[in-house]
Amino acid sequence: MNRMNRTFLTLILLSVPALLSAQGSEDDHGWSFAQRFQGSSNAAGAVLKDSSTATYSFNEHFKLYGGVPFYFTRQASASGSKNFVNGIGNVYSGMFLSAGNSSAIRYSSDLVFTAPTGDMNNGFSTGHATVDWTNTFSHSFTALTPYASAGIANTISDTSFFVRPFTSKGIVSHFEAGALMNIAPRVSVGGSAYAIRATGEQEIISKVVEAPAPVSTPASTPASTQSASPQPTSPTSSAGNTLSGITKTLGVGNGGSNSSDNGNNSVVPPIFQTQQQTLGPAQVANDQGFASWLTVRPSALTDLQIGYSRSTAYHLNTLFFGIGFRIGHGVSVIK
Repeated sequence: MNRMNRTFLTLILLSVPALLSAQGSEDDHGWSFAQRFQGSSNAAGAVLKDSSTATYSFNEHFKLYGGVPFYFTRQASASGSKNFVNGIGNVYSGMFLSAGNSSAIRYSSDLVFTAPTGDMNNGFSTGHATVDWTNTFSHSFTALTPYASAGIANTISDTSFFVRPFTSKGIVSHFEAGALMNIAPRVSVGGSAYAIRATGEQEIISKVVEAPAPVSTPASTPASTQSASPQPTSPTSSAGNTLSGITKTLGVGNGGSNSSDNGNNSVVPPIFQTQQQTLGPAQVANDQGFASWLTVRPSALTDLQIGYSRSTAYHLNTLFFGIGFRIGHGVSVIK
């Protein structure tokens, strides 16, 4: 059993006692705590995330929260070797507002801020503060609850079905529409389609590609021309780098099909699978796809989730899972 699988198993086993002992509370105000361990695995690599969130509920409609994520990932180096790395991500805080009830259209607004506490070299941060504002509308028809959400941010955030193999900086809008269906007591299925559309320059820092070592400079080189750290690559870089080749093929910096090579329809990997840091146009961050999942709730405040998502822009098939529990007063915000 390799190191990644042992880590999966250990963290899942550590979560089981908390899942079994978590108890609910009928109070709708006060402090609560949520812990969620989730992961995504695809051709780009496996990225695991463990989030701890504390929430203060003023009532059933308004909550403030804060927390910190911890990432586990395996990075590929230029030599092809794999390195297991981990570290905290960006510490976050936010406010959550909801209105309506099950007999009417329900509205929720989630505004979250992050501080640049993550390590840029491991792709856990871009070194900048971020903000993400998401608005969701839903309505329940007995066992079926369709929903739709739209938001704007200066980063592409993780979701419950996609712990992203990169961190980004740049203005994006994001959309999702889907439905949840209860198929048995404490068991539900869900499905959704999503889209991300970027505006302006985007910075992408990979979690699954190792940062290149600084290039040594001869002592005779003037100090003014030396660089202490590797610089981001832009689509207008030299023709020898990976992104330049991708950009020439696609007209953008994202993954896609390359049908120009003697008629062969090969797939070009997305930039975060080949480069650690990239500056590019809006197209490098655009994405769309769909997801489906199964959720089991052993108790009112615990959940187990497993599912599949497909990114049609990145050409990635992703298997994902999540394990979560909540304790305390009110209802926790889950991140």
